[in-house]
Amino acid sequence: MSSNTPQQPSSYSLAVVPGDGIGPEVTSAALAVLDAAEAACGFTTTREVFSAGAHHYVATGELFAEIEERLRGHDAILFGSMGDPSVQPGILERGFILQMRQRFAQAANVRPVRLYPGVRTPIADLTPERCDLVIVRENTEGAYVGRGSTVHEGTPHAVAVQESINTKAGVARVVEYAFRLAAARRRKLTLCHKTNILVEAGKLWAGTVAEIGERYPEVEVDYVHVDAMCFHLPTAPERFDVVVTDNLFGDIITDLGATVQGGMGVAASANLNLDGSAPSMFEAIHGSAPDIAGTGAANPAGAVLSLSLLLGHLGEAEAAAAVEAAAVHVIGGMQSLTGPGMGGTTDEVGQAMAQAVTALAEGHLSSPLRDSLTGAMAAVRGGAQR
Repeated sequence: MSSNTPQQPSSYSLAVVPGDGIGPEVTSAALAVLDAAEAACGFTTTREVFSAGAHHYVATGELFAEIEERLRGHDAILFGSMGDPSVQPGILERGFILQMRQRFAQAANVRPVRLYPGVRTPIADLTPERCDLVIVRENTEGAYVGRGSTVHEGTPHAVAVQESINTKAGVARVVEYAFRLAAARRRKLTLCHKTNILVEAGKLWAGTVAEIGERYPEVEVDYVHVDAMCFHLPTAPERFDVVVTDNLFGDIITDLGATVQGGMGVAASANLNLDGSAPSMFEAIHGSAPDIAGTGAANPAGAVLSLSLLLGHLGEAEAAAAVEAAAVHVIGGMQSLTGPGMGGTTDEVGQAMAQAVTALAEGHLSSPLRDSLTGAMAAVRGGAQR
């Protein structure tokens, strides 16, 4: 057979979980961008759409367990959002989202905090050059999986106890990933914790960082208390490159990071399975926002940038960079990152991003991000095994 035989284009199997509220709208916009990326970059996807979320649960009682094996058969999961006032808080979070993270060993929640050119931030005088970091949050342990109990409930003597679970194996796998990522970026890793109060958990985290850090002598190691992080992150984000932290602290400081980079609508995330044993999941961090669902006021940028992370994870570096650049091109020209100031509806903004992907591929649109591997896509790919 001739060695010049054309190679078949890569093909991937994606699970799509639109979910609740604005989830279906922003997911639809992201899929339009994916269509453009496939045409421009020469790969294909097959997609299975799953009904899941509040309305599905009310109608069927089904949560993650009922679709686990079907989801497991895909290369990656594109997730919209989940949550609605019709379902008691905690049911969907624990019965679907946390179950997926644990059952699929999605050990690292990766959230880039990058201020893009043209995007307005509430932080005075902050420039894109000063804000390019990645927060790596432990994703399967901590306060989110510990058991709790209440005694004397409903009385003045009620006592509530909530556990937080930290294992050496769980901490080590996310710290190892964070070091690999830091080594591929600017070679600085910061541990964020509260070691002076949470002494035992803090010793486990700090000791693990010190132990693994011996294998990465090129990476500078720093430590910041979580309360100090809430000061440093908005005022001096340039201090940080890769931040590694526990589940609860990561949940909090990544929302602060989203505010720094312009708002929840432009923040993306990856929930990574680090050993290839199950699919990773990618989602915008803004939630279901039921108050604006169906109005076309939701910005799909977070979902589209999460798609960039997904493509980078699959190894489609060119497509990941093009999707990121296209999203940045569009949001950089917006008067506002939500509502009428976007200059169009959710669907129209998604179409504009898709058109920007095509224009980039055809050479009709220039962007310094086009060939950059320092953006959101690199946040995932940089943590690959050395």
